[in-house]
Amino acid sequence: MDSPLPILSLSAVAGAAAVFPKLQARLALSRAKHRSLGGHSKMSRMVARVIPFYEFDINDFFAADGAPASVATQRQDGFFGLARLYEERFAKGRKLTAEAAAHISDLQFTEAYRVPFQFSRLVREHLGTGAFMQSSAGVTVTDLDGNVFYDLTGSYGVNIFGNDFYKACIESAEKRAHSLGPVLGPYHPVIIENVRRLREISGLDEVSFHMSGTEAVMQAVRLARYHTRRSHLVRFAGAYHGWWGDVQPGVGNPVSPHETYTLADMSERTLHVLRTRSDVACVLVNPLQALHPNVNAPSDSALVDSSRSGRLDRSAYAEWLKSLRTICTERNIVLIFDEVFVGFRLAAGGAQEYFGVRADMVTYGKSLAGGLPVGVVCGRKDLMRRFRDDRPVDICFARGTFNSHPYVMMAMDEFLNRLAEPEFRAVYSELDETWDARARQLNDLFVSRDLPVRVSNLSSIWMVRYTEPSRYNWMLQYYLRAEGLALSWVGTGRLIFSLNYSDADFTEVAARFANAAAKMKQDGWWWHETSLTNKNIRRRILKEMLTKRRQR
Repeated sequence: MDSPLPILSLSAVAGAAAVFPKLQARLALSRAKHRSLGGHSKMSRMVARVIPFYEFDINDFFAADGAPASVATQRQDGFFGLARLYEERFAKGRKLTAEAAAHISDLQFTEAYRVPFQFSRLVREHLGTGAFMQSSAGVTVTDLDGNVFYDLTGSYGVNIFGNDFYKACIESAEKRAHSLGPVLGPYHPVIIENVRRLREISGLDEVSFHMSGTEAVMQAVRLARYHTRRSHLVRFAGAYHGWWGDVQPGVGNPVSPHETYTLADMSERTLHVLRTRSDVACVLVNPLQALHPNVNAPSDSALVDSSRSGRLDRSAYAEWLKSLRTICTERNIVLIFDEVFVGFRLAAGGAQEYFGVRADMVTYGKSLAGGLPVGVVCGRKDLMRRFRDDRPVDICFARGTFNSHPYVMMAMDEFLNRLAEPEFRAVYSELDETWDARARQLNDLFVSRDLPVRVSNLSSIWMVRYTEPSRYNWMLQYYLRAEGLALSWVGTGRLIFSLNYSDADFTEVAARFANAAAKMKQDGWWWHETSLTNKNIRRRILKEMLTKRRQR
């Protein structure tokens, strides 16, 4: 009788041969992930679940970095001095914010996550901020107490040309749309002109309108999957594309998506994955990541040390996008530029013009409707079709009650009309040179006053970084507000200037910024032992967490 061993051996070899390519593909995918929690969604969710809550009492609050009693006292005096100023200057706004927060869940979240959680309670009690503004003019906003601030929030990216610009757009739009009013379903004829100009700006064939940037990205991805008949989307570590599940696979999403690959930005290993896999429908690019590739959007709530960094290398990022463009074309992968945030801030033609790369689909939002809510998808004709001629019930559905709202469409027309005017086009002339020079101006001021603060920028979008190790950098946001600089809830993580800032306006902002940092330094927050490093700080925090878990 013949031995079965050769047959078994052949079977094992055949099985290994079949499995080996899958293992190779899986290994390549793992290698293409960024070596951080931001690049490993499942791991980040697991870590988030095991981090214990603890908070510092008043004794530990001011010496969390091992500061001596004299420095802790100096900080405490500065903290409560600032608290008295806030109580006097922002009384009405803080009172109304506290009342509103009891019933507005968004406010509860933002108030709790302005600083690292260990410090949050004492900060909320004594340095609570107001969530209300009364009016705006030029580059300033005025709160309920009559305090005038230079606006560094940019309305989360909406405000490109200044508050007065958008108020004029909305006012004119309301008058022009008044005869039709809020009639939904039929289109106002102005939509034809909007579509024509959006096609011209994007260089793409067709347009669909939505109610937000998040919705627009959802529809772009859905259409890409529909037409490629593939399942997975690729997003890059740290990039934000709205709050929907498939593009937020890590912390913040209670359900882990199974058809999303989070890969490393600007990585040859990522390009290899795109070359070799057959399940990728689309690649999502948020051009803002050029300022901080593979890093989550910076926020002071996560500012536990001074390791935050960012620097724009425009040419390097443009080359990366060109490589992506080439591979996506070769592999029939849909390249989607998510320009909801950057919009028309970088150039009149958006990020496609700024980086010199054309996408298959582009999403817009925020500023496009003259300050009113909107989302837009522009795409190639073959990608925008929502049905198949040969499969009558195989459709890709997307509609919305407020899509193409007459007032929104009219405000968009107002915005696009102004964007085409020579005076606004002139704003883009030497735009990077202007804002790069202003960043240097502020950094030079920091150096001259020996302050451990620097700024990095992508044109008029800025972030603050720190040059010396510290657990207290997040305190700067409260000194900045005291100097009359309005910040969004992420604090110094992102500053957004409208393009109508004059040199005089900016010089005043720079002076206030430096004064705030100087006062913070004077109050002892940047004291540190010469041996202190960012690694030491992270180890100290880990030790605090382990101690807390053992106490449970």
